[in-house]
Amino acid sequence: MAEIKEIVEKSKKVLEELEERVEDATEGMSEEAKETWSEIRSNFTAIGEKLKNALNMEEKKEDLASKLEVIEAKEKLVKIKEGAEAFTDKVAQKTEEEIDMAALRAHLAKEEAEELWEEKRKELSRAYQEKEYEVKKMAKEAAEEVETFFENLLNSFKEKKA
Repeated sequence: MAEIKEIVEKSKKVLEELEERVEDATEGMSEEAKETWSEIRSNFTAIGEKLKNALNMEEKKEDLASKLEVIEAKEKLVKIKEGAEAFTDKVAQKTEEEIDMAALRAHLAKEEAEELWEEKRKELSRAYQEKEYEVKKMAKEAAEEVETFFENLLNSFKEKKA
């Protein structure tokens, strides 16, 4: 899990930088845009908390729980990914016209993610008991996907702001 730990730690740092940059960029925007960012940021915070929990559980040798936290973080990310990308693109380009649609997508995805996760958690627990190796692999892939998403989003944001 040391490899996953490094990926998770890097993801958290990239996420923090992304949040700071988008926060600065939304300062001159409408209240609606700020509210949308607040909602997306709360989703990012929830993902960050899942990653933090994974690290804490790993330190306590709670292997299954740690991996489930990483996988849940990835599932949450998948559900808000499109809305977050659309929003940060619009903010980076300072075009508010389409921000409403990004807000709607992010909100709907958040609701769906919460409903689906409970089913997924039970399924993963069974899978873990049957195939521990596959769950470890899934956790690593999930951590890598979270890291890659936040790195790509940050890089895209930096390029558009440059």
